Amino acid sequence: MINLLIADDHAIVREGIRKIIALTVDIKVAADAVDGPGVLQKLHSPAVFDMVLLDLTMPGAAGIDLIGRIKACRASLPILVFSMHNEPQIASRVIKAGAAGFISKDSDPEILLEAIRRVAAGGKYIDPVLAEQLAFDTLLPENRAPHALLSDREFEVFSLLVAGKRVNEIAEQLIISNKTVSTHKLHLMEKMKLGSTAELVRYAVEHKLFQD
Repeated sequence: MINLLIADDHAIVREGIRKIIALTVDIKVAADAVDGPGVLQKLHSPAVFDMVLLDLTMPGAAGIDLIGRIKACRASLPILVFSMHNEPQIASRVIKAGAAGFISKDSDPEILLEAIRRVAAGGKYIDPVLAEQLAFDTLLPENRAPHALLSDREFEVFSLLVAGKRVNEIAEQLIISNKTVSTHKLHLMEKMKLGSTAELVRYAVEHKLFQD
């Protein structure tokens, strides 16, 4: 039996996953969490989990930062990211951060179940469409979008700026100084050749990033 921890801040998504899981005989939803701190709290409890199904954007610690904190807490616990983010560069980043799999929220239920089983068994899984795009980007790196040039930390700051966070809020969430956040912001805007937060938001909308 696969004991699953679901981490998603949308009740309707959690309920939808529960209904899909209820149709199986080998997977059980052992617990759920609605934000980053809730995930970490569950992992510090005596409860047994075989893997985490993780939304990429939630209140509190989230994204790559949360993946790192989960791995620091339970290094061997597999993480399957389940997100509205459907960019191959985002899939690549979460895998490099320690996740074992990545699928988008518009995937068919069969893909979700296949991914859960493979990741829980110690394997890797990336949405087939995204995997194909990743291979294409590797073969033709000159076709990569500007946001693919950002470091993981710059990309994280980018996502928080687009979410409307101020520099001091980002610093508090990522546990770094305001000056460091400002430096990352400067570097990412230089790499993307953009001049304001409004332009960052427009870019994110055009590239369908951070939709949830």
